[in-house]
Amino acid sequence: MAMLELENVHTYYGNIHALKGLSISVDEGEIVTLIGGNGAGKSTTLRTISALQRPRIGKIVFEGEDVTTAPPPEIVRKGIVHVPEGRRIFGRLSVQENLEMGAFTREDKQEIIESMEHVFQLFPRLEERRKQTGGTLSGGEQQMLAVGRALMAKPRLLLMDEPSMGLAPILVEEIFNIIREINQQGVTILLVEQNAHMALSIANRGYVLETGQIQLAGLATELAASSVVREAYLGGG
Repeated sequence: MAMLELENVHTYYGNIHALKGLSISVDEGEIVTLIGGNGAGKSTTLRTISALQRPRIGKIVFEGEDVTTAPPPEIVRKGIVHVPEGRRIFGRLSVQENLEMGAFTREDKQEIIESMEHVFQLFPRLEERRKQTGGTLSGGEQQMLAVGRALMAKPRLLLMDEPSMGLAPILVEEIFNIIREINQQGVTILLVEQNAHMALSIANRGYVLETGQIQLAGLATELAASSVVREAYLGGG
């Protein structure tokens, strides 16, 4: 049984039909990536899973439980945590306060302290800047903080939306190494990423979306070798 299943999901923004019968699955322990152009429905898929958008039709099942109508805080409590596009950190709060906000569904103070230490092990720069306000961090540090804040919720499934956006190439490499490490520590990941080459290099499987529908699906190695994918998303024929 898959950890996450979307079954025939249709999501709308008003009259705009953003997802048109989307069916995908993510198995425990995988990195699965969604690739596609702007407006393909990648971010909408993550927003629908995390209950920021409601599907009009279809079903979302997480670890065997129908969570289609669960409210966002309940989704987080169940272990699905979203790192949104654009980071969305709290600019006036310190690094430490941002991380504490990520643990809002948790009560065990000792476990929260241990989670923060784990985040600081992954991101030593955040520990160096723990008293600094989030808005004064560099773009790369803000992305680290957004990921760290999500990890504070103790995710079983991490939804990551464009983690490399706006970052220098050397930082992109660093972020993807950390994504791989988080996965190796037992967190399943559903990754939306414009940098299809990097996404396919760390993913197990992938889906190619166009206008809210799946056009291709398969192992990441198969998609990376596909002439269609190479021409459209990898910059080569």
